[in-house]
Amino acid sequence: MDKCYKLIKEFTGKPPRGMVAPWWEASKEGAELMLRYGLEYDHSFSHHDCQCYWLRIGDSWVPIDYDKPAESWMTPLKAGETTGLVEIPASWYLDDLPPMMFIKKAPNSHGWVNPKDVEDLWRDQFDFFYREYDEFVFPVTVHPDVSGHPHALLMLERIIEYINTKEGVEWVTMEQICDTFKSKNETPKGAVLPAEHGAILKDPNLKLQKAQ
Repeated sequence: MDKCYKLIKEFTGKPPRGMVAPWWEASKEGAELMLRYGLEYDHSFSHHDCQCYWLRIGDSWVPIDYDKPAESWMTPLKAGETTGLVEIPASWYLDDLPPMMFIKKAPNSHGWVNPKDVEDLWRDQFDFFYREYDEFVFPVTVHPDVSGHPHALLMLERIIEYINTKEGVEWVTMEQICDTFKSKNETPKGAVLPAEHGAILKDPNLKLQKAQ
């Protein structure tokens, strides 16, 4: 994270405002690191299908152990601390890679799924959100080595054209999604706040502040 933060800042002239964990495999320390680097949003978790939310840190739960009675591990998740980090939800069902990318020795990859089936799945998800919510986000994940193929490009063209027929739809950046959410939702009292950009580079022992 430190290397990428510095590279992006040097290349663009400004620090990154958000990130996505590789394969959405966030570490236990990931969210706290994002806060320490002053990032404002993340796109790695799946607590919701189509609504942004304030990300938590420190959630805990009892791992499933089938060798023990179910009542020993079927216990509620214990929520951790709320943060001022905006989470833009991720969804494997809105990702082109698992169904349309062939990867050797990867049991969850396919590569031969008809893109029309993926198109149906994405359109049905969009239609449900459009029907049920006044506002929602629909962050589809596409990879150049997957959706760069002709059959996938045609599918993307069709789904984009379909979405564009719906009134009120906007195509925006993650930054704009983050800014819109923060403009409409006050940071919860006591939430752990992102530090100032670059503060951790000056002070590795930086202490995070909480919203009053």
